[in-house]
Amino acid sequence: MLKAGTRVKCAVCDTEVMVVRSPAEEVVLSCGGVEMVAMDAPKRVGEHVAAEAGEMALVGKRYVDAGDTLELLCTKAGKGALGLGGEALTVKQAKPLPSSD
Repeated sequence: MLKAGTRVKCAVCDTEVMVVRSPAEEVVLSCGGVEMVAMDAPKRVGEHVAAEAGEMALVGKRYVDAGDTLELLCTKAGKGALGLGGEALTVKQAKPLPSSD
């Protein structure tokens, strides 16, 4: 079960993320189609399996799912797109500031 503050990493690349907000139900995070693991878990030899493996997770960016129930902060960049249950996560866009008129 993921909760705010939990840190996980990709099992095959350098990507590391921290959970900012998570849904109440159990979810499966992935990076390039490979399930992410706890920070103390050993790395595996292998490659990303998803078509989005050419994309990179960017350090300092926040990633959200389509329903805005999950938010991750990328703490270490790596190869592979972040995903939730097979769906790709997108970079969270900044909210527009109100007009000062």
